[in-house]
Amino acid sequence: MFTGLSAFPLTPLRGGAVDEAAFARLVERLAAAGVDSVCALGSTGNYAYLDLVERKRVARLAVRHAGDVPVMVGIGALRTRDVLDLADDAQRAGARAVLLSPMSYQKLSDEEVFGLYQTVTQSLSIPLVVYDNPGTTHFEFSDALHGRIARLPQVASIKIPPVSPDSASAAARIARLRALVPAHVSIGISGDAAAATALLAGCTVWYSVIGGLFPVTALEIARAAQSGDTALAHRLSGRLEPLWALFRQHGSLRVIATAAELLGHAPTPCLPPPLRALQGEDRQRLAMLLAELQFD
Repeated sequence: MFTGLSAFPLTPLRGGAVDEAAFARLVERLAAAGVDSVCALGSTGNYAYLDLVERKRVARLAVRHAGDVPVMVGIGALRTRDVLDLADDAQRAGARAVLLSPMSYQKLSDEEVFGLYQTVTQSLSIPLVVYDNPGTTHFEFSDALHGRIARLPQVASIKIPPVSPDSASAAARIARLRALVPAHVSIGISGDAAAATALLAGCTVWYSVIGGLFPVTALEIARAAQSGDTALAHRLSGRLEPLWALFRQHGSLRVIATAAELLGHAPTPCLPPPLRALQGEDRQRLAMLLAELQFD
């Protein structure tokens, strides 16, 4: 399950509570489109804003509605105690993998982060994906730390931040990391605008925000890159540059939540306060873009 397109659906809220029906429909759309895996409760899934009871319920909904598509569940939390609780629950819910980011209020050291992954992997019977997302966690992994963590039991993939848009630079960056991690550990890209470049440069999986709402569009890009069709992959991704620009300006979560609201896939508002979807001119701009792009 650590190749191809891993789709990260939104966890929409209605009146402050998880909108279970809307979430179920989103997951069912992903399964029907044929994504390679679904990740519930990633950053797009608002995991950091939900309590443990809500997260456990969402994990079960994802597994139930994904059909035969394997489900990964985000288990990041501030305390290792809660991470272990969520990991145990994800396994009992039927998740096929877990996704772990080093969340913290105090800045973590390399040894603290290594200790987190060491402790959690000792309790797992399913694979773990290392979530490297300095934009949200404010922790920056070194390649050396990735190499250490990747040798722990159950580590199956590393989700890296966006690579350079320059193909040669992207390939060099991925090769440096590839040299330090075991061959069985896949390297996956996050940051949708960089996905085509990264897949063509050596990443084997795209951990995708747009895949969680527009799976057919994301699959077209992923399959083109997987087949080595450089021109088509870049053309399909380049067509979405206005959307990537909104991601850079507002953050992908706010943009994709607004898109879900505009298209009727989520209630309005659907984000947990104090987060807000796009308003005013930015919202109108996105509505016009969605009409122009005609996403599947």
